[in-house]
Amino acid sequence: MKAVIQRVKKTTLSVDGNLVSEIPFGLAVYLGVKAGDEVSLCAQMAGKISRLRIFEDENGKMNRSVQDVGGEVLLISQFTLYGDCSHGNRPGFTLAERPERANALYERVADELRKLGLTVKTGVFGADMKIEQYNDGPVTIIYEI
Repeated sequence: MKAVIQRVKKTTLSVDGNLVSEIPFGLAVYLGVKAGDEVSLCAQMAGKISRLRIFEDENGKMNRSVQDVGGEVLLISQFTLYGDCSHGNRPGFTLAERPERANALYERVADELRKLGLTVKTGVFGADMKIEQYNDGPVTIIYEI
């Protein structure tokens, strides 16, 4: 399981021109599920996302989590994080989990984040999503388990 975690200000997600999700500030998290990932990784991923200290404290140091600052999480499914472009110029996606199982694990991560007390908005799994994102910093962390 891999996540690209970005600190953001207002971020919106639309499908077919319709607003689906919006957060005022917090984290935009692009989540990829690798073939064979276990359900047990969902709680571990959610825990890391919730506790990651990438927001500034009163001294300007990245020392606060999304929970500490009252931010929200926009969780976006992103199978292309497991795109392999080591051979040729067209990525292969054999490392990505099958859609049905990937969606179940993606939803489980969202549920685990909610259990931790976070407000979580999601995208539409498998849809052609349009994301307007206002990066803050920018701060981008890649985490893989």
